[in-house]
Amino acid sequence: MTAPQVVVVGDVCTDVVAVLSGVPAPGSDRPAAIRSRGGGAGANVAAHLAALGTSVQLVGCVGDDPAGAGLAAELSAAGVQLALRAVPGAGTGTIVSLVEPGGERSMLADRGANLDLRADDVPTLAPPTHLHLSGYTLLDPGPREAGLAALAAAVQAGCTVSLDPASTGPLAGYGIDRWLADTAAATLLLPNAEEARLLTGCRDTGDAARALAARHAVVAVSLGAEGALWAAGSELTHRPAHAVDVVDTTGAGDAFAAGLLSVWVAAAGRPDPLAALDAGIARAATVVGTAGAR
Repeated sequence: MTAPQVVVVGDVCTDVVAVLSGVPAPGSDRPAAIRSRGGGAGANVAAHLAALGTSVQLVGCVGDDPAGAGLAAELSAAGVQLALRAVPGAGTGTIVSLVEPGGERSMLADRGANLDLRADDVPTLAPPTHLHLSGYTLLDPGPREAGLAALAAAVQAGCTVSLDPASTGPLAGYGIDRWLADTAAATLLLPNAEEARLLTGCRDTGDAARALAARHAVVAVSLGAEGALWAAGSELTHRPAHAVDVVDTTGAGDAFAAGLLSVWVAAAGRPDPLAALDAGIARAATVVGTAGAR
């Protein structure tokens, strides 16, 4: 087995996606199209990278149940190298995503076995391998030590590291100052607009991107229908989104990260910003037009 270009550390889950025919109807019924698919932020990024031809290994945990075995088989068939530990007695993570008309979604998370990730689950890293760390790994006390250890080990080894802040609610609970201190060594930060503004206190997303670029070598901010921003030093680059009929935004950020990372690793961490943003936006566009993250 060849050494992976990217090692992804993050969650593996089953996504139960309910696309509602209208706004929720508390106390009553609402027709919906419901599908069960592979998900989890880490698994999504890894699957998209493999589809783009990037050699990738996924590190994470699943339950010792049929769901975990099925997700592992799906990811392996997609070309992802697996370093998944089956946790005895634990259930594989499950995310229920309620998608309203227009694509906005609310997620209910039972992370299951993902919370059992340990530092020794992460393999030894060496350049030119790149580490992508899902922020969800840091946002719960269970896997936090493993995530922080992976980040520190990758930086010490001289690897580049990308990090997705994951979600504004848990991020605020973690503590902004604490997050900024714990993740300062990441090379590439991949927030969405709300996360960038939360991390900086800036109202303007461009100002937020510049502020974060004072802490990290590169910051790429996904803006949904408005495209994406690249900030590095004093440079700020914007690319527009593709025109697409949005069905479900679940996993769009993961797809964006994978598209951008495919260009990042091909360019040995020195990509053309326009090419990197365009690749991320193009991959995200393939996701939002259908239900599910991949």
